Amino acid sequence: MQLKKIVLGIALLSASLSAGAATPLKIALTTWIGYSPFYVAEGMDMYKKYDLKVSLQTFADPAMLPSALTGKAADGALMTYDQVIGAAAQGQAFKVVMPIDYSNGGDAVLADMSINKIKDLKGKKVAYAPLSPSDFLISYALKVNGMSDKDINPINMTPEAIPSAMASKAVPAGVTYEPNVSQILAMDGGKKFHVIYSSKEAPGLIADVLVFDDAHIKANGKEITGLIKAYMDGLAYMKAKPKEASEIIGKAIGVSGKEVLVQLEGVYNIPPKEMKQPFAKGKDTKSYFVSGEVINGILLKSGQIKKAVDVSTTLDDSFVKAVLK
Repeated sequence: MQLKKIVLGIALLSASLSAGAATPLKIALTTWIGYSPFYVAEGMDMYKKYDLKVSLQTFADPAMLPSALTGKAADGALMTYDQVIGAAAQGQAFKVVMPIDYSNGGDAVLADMSINKIKDLKGKKVAYAPLSPSDFLISYALKVNGMSDKDINPINMTPEAIPSAMASKAVPAGVTYEPNVSQILAMDGGKKFHVIYSSKEAPGLIADVLVFDDAHIKANGKEITGLIKAYMDGLAYMKAKPKEASEIIGKAIGVSGKEVLVQLEGVYNIPPKEMKQPFAKGKDTKSYFVSGEVINGILLKSGQIKKAVDVSTTLDDSFVKAVLK
């Protein structure tokens, strides 16, 4: 009888420990100010509330994110919507489960003072990472100015390498995102480089999203829901205590809290009450259906994809709808 009690006690203890164990979740991302709510959730240990142990795995090159997800090096990823379209064109079953932000000046085409507008880039070296948000931004900027990448001299370079390349005069222009944009603009007291085009001129065009593949979505709905809730908690903390949040974010991306507040001006984190809107058909680029068609057009013209992607196959709004009920 005593032995049975001991065995039962061990079983109950084991079940209790198992029930309370946090589920590990690996999320691939690049360093980007728009992901600040995730950094806050990590710094404030907000994932624990939802029985999650989230590991944010930072990659230097955005182009590595789709392969990290496909190769199971990560469970989910934070990437730009144009990357989702590109991956879908290659047969990868990625789905957007939550809108995060859209760049509102945080992505930019920068140049030295001899270059004043996009058309001045004709024949010039322009550094940026292929198949990245920077590639998409410069492609769009060239398109609306009646140009294409054939009118410039593209230089393959990671976003983080662009500030030093521009400082050394290896290239007169580059396309990158925060915190690199602020770093470049601050050189020589702000007298050396300036922005000639930014994502502010096309709000919603460069949109960051939370992505999982179909298989993971079907098997891990509870964890995805918990991650979304923790993100919302992080965003709420940022709104309630911006100064405290900026210090947490600064530690995560390697800048001061003051600089974080400046960088946040270049991004729009989508609040919960607006999260359903990007999934709906709309009239401007804040809708994934509209921005998706623009992305399809640019990628088709550049030869990066061979067939337009059906935007609806890349979206799953069920988690957002459930959380917002």
